[in-house]
Amino acid sequence: MSKHHWMIYGANGFTGELIARQAKALGMNPILGGRTPNKVEPLAESLGLPSRCFSLDDAEAAESALSDIVVVLHCAGPFSATSKPMVDACLKTSTHYLDITGEIPVLQSIHDRDREAKAAGCMLMPGVGFDIVPTDCLAASLAQQMPEADNLELAFCGEGGTSPGTVKTMIEMLADGGRIRKDGEIKEVPAAYKRKMIRFSDRELWSMTVPWGDVCTAWYSTGIDNIEVYTATPKPAAFISRILSPVMKVLNYQPLQQWLKKKAGSIEGPNQEVREQGGMRVWGKVSNQQGEAVEAWLDVAEGYRFTVNASLAIVEKILAGNVIAGAQTPSMAYGASLVEELPDSRLELIKEL
Repeated sequence: MSKHHWMIYGANGFTGELIARQAKALGMNPILGGRTPNKVEPLAESLGLPSRCFSLDDAEAAESALSDIVVVLHCAGPFSATSKPMVDACLKTSTHYLDITGEIPVLQSIHDRDREAKAAGCMLMPGVGFDIVPTDCLAASLAQQMPEADNLELAFCGEGGTSPGTVKTMIEMLADGGRIRKDGEIKEVPAAYKRKMIRFSDRELWSMTVPWGDVCTAWYSTGIDNIEVYTATPKPAAFISRILSPVMKVLNYQPLQQWLKKKAGSIEGPNQEVREQGGMRVWGKVSNQQGEAVEAWLDVAEGYRFTVNASLAIVEKILAGNVIAGAQTPSMAYGASLVEELPDSRLELIKEL
């Protein structure tokens, strides 16, 4: 069967709906997918787009729904629960897979399926939004400047709120503590394992390490064995996070986690004004064993607006036939300059230290 269509699965979620509306505005015609007809179908009707509802718990239904789909943009989190069945279906139907996750275990599990993807002739690219694309491209740019680098640091800050799906993911992440990559291996560390001042493009901010997705993916993109990712956090909050790290394990108690996730469902994501006026700042530095270093800065659009633009840009590349089979990061498939193709992105001076 020839494939002509593409799909946004989870189109009724906060980010999925933003992507669906922008896709329509750009003249794209995705099929809107999801689990619940009474949530997906009204949105599809309002946008004049087709819909297709199925549960990822039903493998046969998922495979049937993807049989004529070129690429699925998976937006239905938490991805710890939904990514595997969607990837399974994509591998069975040779459908290219994209998602907007930033969860290290999810990213790793998908990259572990590289051989399966190559055999199926499809591309698996998790993390096509603000989680991964800017930091991944900046990391790749820095690695090009210093190929012998053995240490990579990344950091980000910005304005705006979070969606219900993002908060649910954060609840899971808090229970797992921190993560860094050391000597090529992902290591568990306490929350806020390291804390320091970082100079972003417009100001210096106190920052702490977080289990950001690049701890996994930047290793594939750069080959650098030691990776830490920071986020700007007020100094008192960073120290409190470090002190309370052992207590956070209580969030592994499933009834408590489910209750918190239910409460998160009532959260409203950032409004249009915040999305249009806000921005994100990214910093990166690589260094080698001789103590030499290269530093760079990248400014991009507000996180949710960036995710919409980045994910649709990658969909368009795939629909044009620009695909590399296997598990890929954004910079591996489309180069470190991918981020500079997107609206409101600006790479700052790369500086040798």
